[in-house]
Amino acid sequence: PFFSIWAKIRLEWLICNMFLMEEDIAFAVEALKKGDIILYPTDTVWGIGCDATNASAVSKVYALKQRADTKAMIVLVPEEQWILNYVAEPEPKVADYIKGITKPTTVIYESAKNLAPNLIAADGTIAIRICKANFAQQLMKAFGKPIVSTSANISGYPTPLIFSDISLDIIEGVDYTVRYRQEDTTIQQPSSIVKWDAEGNLVMIRK
Repeated sequence: PFFSIWAKIRLEWLICNMFLMEEDIAFAVEALKKGDIILYPTDTVWGIGCDATNASAVSKVYALKQRADTKAMIVLVPEEQWILNYVAEPEPKVADYIKGITKPTTVIYESAKNLAPNLIAADGTIAIRICKANFAQQLMKAFGKPIVSTSANISGYPTPLIFSDISLDIIEGVDYTVRYRQEDTTIQQPSSIVKWDAEGNLVMIRK
């Protein structure tokens, strides 16, 4: 009887979370379409996000973080094939590398395209990560565009590793805060960052 009660409680919890996630996705998509900024869980730490093709929305993120717009931010996509829409000539070795790793890894690509100009670095590069977290993947597929992901902190301050560490300045500064996974206290870390040099060699920017 104890186990059946526990199973019932867990099932109810899972159903509740499923509906909460679906509702959060609907509200977040609505916000993104309006050019608003959101606070949401990713495959690493919580992120401040917006439509990665909307320069005005990207400017709002820079302003909230008090960060110079010369410092490029990460873009999330849900699947590898999306990268072709936003990178002119992706390095062929990247696909094989990504398939062989499990840790969230951001890749710096040359020749970015179809993204907000103020999101692209001065040298034309863009940092993109295939995000495998269920919520973020479903959000991007529902929205139909890549989403900016930058840590939920004022520039220069420590990166919050769980939701409860995020400052009120950030929470009050976004237009929509996702409720899904706010209670999750699993410590997450920022992604690794890699790139390929002109000779085709892998360069580790952040482990």
